Amino acid sequence: MAERRDTVGRTVIQNATIFDGTGRPTTRGDLVVEGNRVTSVGAATTAQPGDVTIDARGLFLMPGMVEGHAHLSFENVCATEDLITPCPETQVFTAARGARALIEAGFTSAYGASEAKLKLAVAVREEVNAGRLPGPRIRAGGLEISVTGAMGDESKAHNPRQGPSAIVDGVEEMRKTVRLHCREGIDNIKLDVSGDPFYPGTPGHTTPMTFEEVRVAAETAHAYGRKVNAHTRSIEGSKHCVRAGVDGLFHCEYADEELLDMMEAARERIFVVPTVGLFAQIMAGEACAHGLSPEVGGYMNIPDLLENSLKTHTELRRRGIRHLIGGDYGFGWSPQGTQGRDLKSFVDFYGYTPAEALVCATRNGGLAMGYGGELGTLEPGKLADLILVDGDPLADISILAGPDKVVFVMKDGAVQKLSPTLAARANSPALEAAE
Repeated sequence: MAERRDTVGRTVIQNATIFDGTGRPTTRGDLVVEGNRVTSVGAATTAQPGDVTIDARGLFLMPGMVEGHAHLSFENVCATEDLITPCPETQVFTAARGARALIEAGFTSAYGASEAKLKLAVAVREEVNAGRLPGPRIRAGGLEISVTGAMGDESKAHNPRQGPSAIVDGVEEMRKTVRLHCREGIDNIKLDVSGDPFYPGTPGHTTPMTFEEVRVAAETAHAYGRKVNAHTRSIEGSKHCVRAGVDGLFHCEYADEELLDMMEAARERIFVVPTVGLFAQIMAGEACAHGLSPEVGGYMNIPDLLENSLKTHTELRRRGIRHLIGGDYGFGWSPQGTQGRDLKSFVDFYGYTPAEALVCATRNGGLAMGYGGELGTLEPGKLADLILVDGDPLADISILAGPDKVVFVMKDGAVQKLSPTLAARANSPALEAAE
């Protein structure tokens, strides 16, 4: 696929079916990009000399998608050893491949969760921003921050070792660790507030991290202008997060009426990422080759987590909570670039329409990225992050489950991907030469 990074002149995309990400119905028409901004949407446009024109007849034009819980450095992961054993030099290439897989699948932004080493996403972010690597806009995650004996703590008294986490205890250790992350260029701080089924000593309904630890993490991150996000499955953990001012809540399977009311009251401030794909794929038998059969998933209590996920997130959808798609891709059975599978899960599990699921992937994700509302929709004046799809996701949302049907990707006004078939329909010698 061709990759271009210049933003000179105008690009006119003609005759497309346009989904603008606002929730309005699709329209048929043209879209104009000048520099790195969308300047016209829908109106018929006469191409001028020097314009790049693309005939998008039969194609679906939409905003670029946002991966809402990115682990760029996760690639064919099946155990903690896959994250902590490789050296940083090897893993930076892994993270670069993860970034490329996302942009080729139509994800023009990645909202970071955590990485295998502290600065992997920072390094890739800087290379992408400099134009030396293909990839999405990246809000870099660092290490997960956890507490002794909880998720991420890989040590035993007889066998101390460092997992893919920073282990803290108490507010001052938390404050120092968050400050260190900020110093090292991390955009998104991640806390392990609750337990997890992969850690039998602290299952998903438990809450090892204290409210005061969560509160000081949020306070410190916000003082640096950074965002703070949380792995939270338990009711009490999610309440800690909402009360403490956490920006993004990951998972959130368990809930009671008080928590639902709290989240509804905070719906203009928080974003929630269900990350349903990981467990749904295990229970569908897709991870059997990696030792995680549905039977093993039953021992891990995953069916209960899934059942509660369906209840909680269906209710959060009804209450207008801003959901994001993606999360926990990069395992052996869920490769990077297939995050679009979550769109169908949102329809099948939570009752979203295909159009509403696309809004979660575009407008909601754009707002979470923090560009002052300039991402996530196709409107005049917005940043030109957009994709063309060969097919109609509103009729078959599963066509966005991978990169194959994404034939054109533009990020910040620059072409990142152009299929040979579409290049043959464009008027620009520059684009043709890029092939």
